[in-house]
Amino acid sequence: MCAFYFGKTSGYVFVQVKTNRLFSGGEMSPLIRIKTELLSGLTVSLALVPEAVAFAFVAGVHPLVGLYAAFIVGIITAVFGGRPGMVSGATGALAVVMVSLVALHGVEYLFAAVVLMGIFQILAGIFKLGKFIRMVPHPVMLGFVNGLAIVIFLAQLGQFKITGTQGEQEWMSGESLYLMLGLVALTMVIIFGMPKLTKAIPAPLIGIGVVSLLVIGLNLDVRTVGDLASIGGGLPEFHIPSVPLTLETFWIVLPFSLILAAIGLIESLLTLNLVSEITETHGGASKECVAQGVANTVTGFFGGMGGCAMIGQSMINVSSGGRQRLSGISAALFLLGFILFGSSLIERIPLAALVGVMFMVVVGTFAWSSFRIINKIPLSDAFVLVLVSAITVISDLAVAVVVGVIVSALVYAWNSAKKIHAISRIGEKGSKEYIMEGPLFFGSAASFLELFDPKNDPDDVIIDFQGSRVIDHSGLQAIDSLAERYSNAGKQIHLRHLSKDCQALLHKAKNMVEISVLEDPDYGVATDYQKNFAE
Repeated sequence: MCAFYFGKTSGYVFVQVKTNRLFSGGEMSPLIRIKTELLSGLTVSLALVPEAVAFAFVAGVHPLVGLYAAFIVGIITAVFGGRPGMVSGATGALAVVMVSLVALHGVEYLFAAVVLMGIFQILAGIFKLGKFIRMVPHPVMLGFVNGLAIVIFLAQLGQFKITGTQGEQEWMSGESLYLMLGLVALTMVIIFGMPKLTKAIPAPLIGIGVVSLLVIGLNLDVRTVGDLASIGGGLPEFHIPSVPLTLETFWIVLPFSLILAAIGLIESLLTLNLVSEITETHGGASKECVAQGVANTVTGFFGGMGGCAMIGQSMINVSSGGRQRLSGISAALFLLGFILFGSSLIERIPLAALVGVMFMVVVGTFAWSSFRIINKIPLSDAFVLVLVSAITVISDLAVAVVVGVIVSALVYAWNSAKKIHAISRIGEKGSKEYIMEGPLFFGSAASFLELFDPKNDPDDVIIDFQGSRVIDHSGLQAIDSLAERYSNAGKQIHLRHLSKDCQALLHKAKNMVEISVLEDPDYGVATDYQKNFAE
């Protein structure tokens, strides 16, 4: 379980990420490492099957479309991605966007949209846009983790429904419900307790195996993977999307491709950061963008629905000991093997066992420490944490993250705007000096103007920016407005101790704000504002 602890030292807040033995790695011999990676990949592949099938149903496409996407996206990102140990495949976050495109225009347009989505993601990687994921604040990250854990949990509840006599979905009851709950609980107990006995085989794999043998041996009447759909099929075949190559087609798929690319990259990069924190290693954001893009472009040409990183399966992989690319590669190859050769066997796995595995993923993914720190962190951060979690559940991940970042940025701007102030004094030559503190930008521009008194100040005014910075055009405009007020009063102002970046900003904007930058031997750097109102 990933736990985040907050502390305070020397006026700075520090965050320490601690992991329990569920995610512990440790040094292994090469043979043991290979065995661990392969078994971890097998465990992940078993969990991939029902997820891919379910998401294919959500998108309104054939189950093999989801399975092919899980295989192709999984193997390409495992080989070329920026985060070894991370698992990618068909996801629900993308499926909910695809459903309207499929309903309106058909599955071929979906394949075209996935190809274009991949191209956008490749471009994002080439232009290194992945680095902007560092702009996601920690409360947003916590909200993302908690929201995804809740989404994974809610997604499993669908397995507790059966088709009624009228064809409608209704909740299980009676003996079938008790049997389902019992098998889920047994799987969770095995996963929790098995590491205390042995770590030679991943606990989730043992849980799936034991419960499957129990169901088959006792001939228990429970739902299995085969009840969802048949997963048997052949190799994915190269297929150019059968859509008209016209501008009209481009405009149809463009908005879907942009949304899919954004959601896919956001979820992938946040998962990359999460796995990097848990394993205490570094991942390449731009490299992951390119890998996701290549994977989706190829998937679109082979009849897949596209995909991105899967936090649930990534957590299964990490908790099972998967740390290298071999685990992700083997997971994809095992999945392909299920499709080609092992469908009859995999279809006999009880869904209860897989639900139990995913419930343990929920327990391990949710940042339970957020309950302890919620009253210790700033109220605004607590609000963002809860807001992102709620939006992730109600809407989707991309919207939640964007909203969280915007709210965090606005809170930061508001707090920074309140920090600007000035200390005034009369200099030796009778001039009045304003010693500024705090940043001058759009949020503080109004407060900045209120600090001065052009009507009662002397003819010569000095504004010292040694403790301040001019950040943006709003700051420049505020200075220009202040200079005009003093000019209208027949007075003059000088700016002192401007940093080099502020000088460059002022010089670049001189045509907009009508300023000239002069070297002043007395003040170091001064800017005289002289307006010619006759122009």
